[in-house]
Amino acid sequence: MIKAVIFDMDGVLVDSEPLWQEAEKLIFSQVGIQLTTSMCTETMGMRIDEVVKYRHEKQPWPGKSLKDIESEILDEMETLITLKGEAMEGVGYILNFFQRKNIRLALASSSYMRLINTVIKKLNLENSFEVTHSGEFEEKGKPDPAIYISTLNRLNLNANQVFAIEDSYNGLLAAKAANLKTVVMPEESVWQESKYDMADLKIKSLLEFSEDHFNLLSKKKIG
Repeated sequence: MIKAVIFDMDGVLVDSEPLWQEAEKLIFSQVGIQLTTSMCTETMGMRIDEVVKYRHEKQPWPGKSLKDIESEILDEMETLITLKGEAMEGVGYILNFFQRKNIRLALASSSYMRLINTVIKKLNLENSFEVTHSGEFEEKGKPDPAIYISTLNRLNLNANQVFAIEDSYNGLLAAKAANLKTVVMPEESVWQESKYDMADLKIKSLLEFSEDHFNLLSKKKIG
């Protein structure tokens, strides 16, 4: 029986993946790294400090520290979310769907708490989630499962009672590694990639999620 749903944030609740790309392209260009969209997609779902470390290992830059770059990207993201942040299609529908069933809701995001709080305020979601957890408080970010394991512990539920909704492959790997049932909502440019087929359900919009899908996930046993 499903008792809770854990939402990723970026690309699931808020249409922020294009904003992450905009921020990363801008800040990394200032140290001589010209990111392409496919390069940004490669690190989608990862924690920002790990993205910066990954880029530095591939192409070291002089001058600014990794922490400086991380901070500048976060500052830019906070500005972009405040100015341009919009809810993903179907957010109101899906939250109401689960609330009517008295399903507990949690949010587990690789984004730092300052950005989670910015999104929650921007989308007026202050009273939507019983548990809100950031990957910044874990030793490792997604695709490591720690963020999901910690969220499960805070909910005091086991994996068979919960499913996760993700958009990125790194997030999907994290949820699967935590032994969770998974719904994935890849962005259009990567929708056809077979690696997303490991999810229990693949949808293009939150509006697609139905009673039949809920019942299917409820009956599915993991492990």
